Amino acid sequence: MPAARRGKLKPLKFVIDASIPAADKIFDPTSFETFLSQKIKVDGKVGNLGDKVKITRDGSSITIVATPPFSKRYLKYLTKKYLKKQQLRDWLRVIATDKQSYQIKYFTVEDEESGEEEDE
Repeated sequence: MPAARRGKLKPLKFVIDASIPAADKIFDPTSFETFLSQKIKVDGKVGNLGDKVKITRDGSSITIVATPPFSKRYLKYLTKKYLKKQQLRDWLRVIATDKQSYQIKYFTVEDEESGEEEDE
């Protein structure tokens, strides 16, 4: 049996990078950090972080260190819920950049007016 299965499990580290919307002052990382600490469920209870989940903010990126079991998908769900609450869900989206991180980006929208001008 591998040593990881017998002993303690490694803590999981997830990063949510919101540098693009935070630079435009649309997204507030401080209130998002507060939202996460209030909404993350541990053992089926909200606000029961204890030493199982630690949330830190480093500029416009938020790092979550959690002991397993903890789902990266749950962080995406909470991020989308926060964006909806702040009425930003129509302009921002959450994209997985790698196995341990998400990035909040703008939707890419083509400008329809510039296409009409080219036809004339």
